[in-house]
Amino acid sequence: MTAVQLEVASEGGGTVISLAGPLTATALAPVWIRAVDAARRAGGGLAIDVAGAELIDTSGAALLLALERDHSGRIEWRGLGEKPAQLMARLRLAVPDGVTAKVPARTVARTSVWRTFLIRVTFFGQTILATARLPGKLRFLRGGNFFRLVERAGTQAMPLVGMMGFLIGMILAFQSAIPMRQFGADIYVAALVSLSLFRELGPLLGAVILAGRTGSAFAAELGTMVVNEEVAALTTMGIDAETMLVIPRMAAAMVVMPALALGVDIAGVLGMGLVMMILGFPPSAILNQIQMATGPYDLLLGLFKAVVFGAAIGLIGCRAGLTAGGGPRAVGEAATSAVVGGIVVTILLDGLFAVIFYRLGL
Repeated sequence: MTAVQLEVASEGGGTVISLAGPLTATALAPVWIRAVDAARRAGGGLAIDVAGAELIDTSGAALLLALERDHSGRIEWRGLGEKPAQLMARLRLAVPDGVTAKVPARTVARTSVWRTFLIRVTFFGQTILATARLPGKLRFLRGGNFFRLVERAGTQAMPLVGMMGFLIGMILAFQSAIPMRQFGADIYVAALVSLSLFRELGPLLGAVILAGRTGSAFAAELGTMVVNEEVAALTTMGIDAETMLVIPRMAAAMVVMPALALGVDIAGVLGMGLVMMILGFPPSAILNQIQMATGPYDLLLGLFKAVVFGAAIGLIGCRAGLTAGGGPRAVGEAATSAVVGGIVVTILLDGLFAVIFYRLGL
């Protein structure tokens, strides 16, 4: 392979860059950086002499175009044939001016954040529209698929829910009994733990489990469909992907979340009751404290929050899956986004509910 000869010389207050040899992709690599650097540093006029070039392919034309754009002054072409000139003209149209300029990191970050926000808002709006149009598109729903989603999200999660709720109830009872004993108020541990479970911990822990198990599963499943172009195939066949894929999963999450929260409540009360009995309190006293401290509205408030958490987690999981990119990492990134987004949004919603219930006196 003949090497490219690069010469840089001064001429009449300007600079002359001479290139000789085959200006091809394999031959240009050793001189590309030096040629561009010479064009960038050239003061005044710049002459580019390619009379000695044996062959100029697309890579050679790209180098000449880079020399032209990196020099801020006047350029004189020497020995440039008609075909290389036409090739450069086509490259100018294909590669707009400034395409190689470096974009500031802050601009990139702002653009990325804004684009992510628009994607999420757009997906939320599309889901609302799909829900409004649901009566006319019931043919896209499959009852068997819905009940399978409910089983996977709810029934199969109950053992984990029961174990976590029971352990949380025991831990809260033990930790609360230590400071309460200093004031001789051990019996009020039952009231404290049961109220915390019904209003806060039940729906919150259930949402964490749902996000970790089901939200990630939704994202991985739909992300795989996107990568395999199955969603595009459904759209091509005239099937509304929002109605067929998103709405059943959101509905399943909303149905199972109250059951998960109630499971955490019951298991937590049982764990707390076991600790209280170990501390010497009879079951009747424990039940009396629970009845005095809590009422049906406490449980209903928790279940209402659970339904909202379920809708948010289902929506976020589906959004992460359907907006997954291409490549081998897309599915994993979608699952991670679903879990993190589901937990963060759940906590934000819980804080919002706390403020609203406080203002309403509930």
